[in-house]
Amino acid sequence: MIDPSLPLIDLHRHLDGSVRLETILELGRQHNLPLPAWDVESLRPHVQITEPQPGVMAFIAKFKWMVGVLVDYDACWRIAYENVEDLGREGIHYAELRFSPWFMSEPHHLDPQGVMEAVIDGVRAGVRHTGTPVKLIGILSRTYGPETAWKELEALLKFRDHLAAIDLAGDEANFPGELFVAHIRQAREAGLRITIHAGESAGPHSVRQAVLELGADRLGHAVHAVEDPALMALLAERGTGIEANLTSNVQTSTVPDYASHPMRQFLQRGLLATLNTDDPGISAITLPYEYEVAAPAAGLTPDEIRQAQRNALQVAFLTDEERQALLRSMTSG
Repeated sequence: MIDPSLPLIDLHRHLDGSVRLETILELGRQHNLPLPAWDVESLRPHVQITEPQPGVMAFIAKFKWMVGVLVDYDACWRIAYENVEDLGREGIHYAELRFSPWFMSEPHHLDPQGVMEAVIDGVRAGVRHTGTPVKLIGILSRTYGPETAWKELEALLKFRDHLAAIDLAGDEANFPGELFVAHIRQAREAGLRITIHAGESAGPHSVRQAVLELGADRLGHAVHAVEDPALMALLAERGTGIEANLTSNVQTSTVPDYASHPMRQFLQRGLLATLNTDDPGISAITLPYEYEVAAPAAGLTPDEIRQAQRNALQVAFLTDEERQALLRSMTSG
């Protein structure tokens, strides 16, 4: 189902939700952490989804040991480096990895700026080693509230030259986008693109607010946008990218099953919807799985899957020159 003439692109992939089970075990032993299990198969149910969760925050609880092993900056560097290695193993040609420095720093009281430095350096080393181009998206974690978001934004903006965009993620239902208008404005004024988690655990109003008040270039999930035909028309008219995550949305009970996912409706209405992994380490998936298993289960035709792949190239946070270079790499190598 993947078109080999087009790059395979993941635009919505959380770096801190993509930690290898083996790495969790190694860091757990190294730092004498109280892990719930000490071999891969016994650890798996503690960090990976084995059945649908009752909501997004129950899904996020699976991050406990993904970030719980980030004892120091070397650990942050390691998981960043391994993220890039894993992109190559999946056959991904370009990715945008997102992370919240506050979320990663919290379990062991690290400095968010130190986390930023470690992640940036680890990704840079991974790119040098693998040749896979990667850009970084910094997350403002709404779960901590707007005051902490200012501190997180400060850490992110100190490294603005290493970021492609800012995202707003976390507890959408209890911390709506209206609380973060000034934060996102400041990020945009710093020259960063904007992607917003919206319409996952809140309704179409959250998506509309993300577009009209936060100025989102792209939207993470946007599942509930399908409930508002006028909003769907607005997204199509504006060319707002949609970072769809089929398996993740089933696992968080955002949709009851693949067949209920609005991805096909997005594509049929001309929306620039794309296929992504979200948290592949937690969901136990790869991007090829989303294309070859999840997308057909969601009712997408081969042409629609190919369109999603084209859309990813179009809405990626790339310059025209970078986009052309990526296309050339498909024919030269």
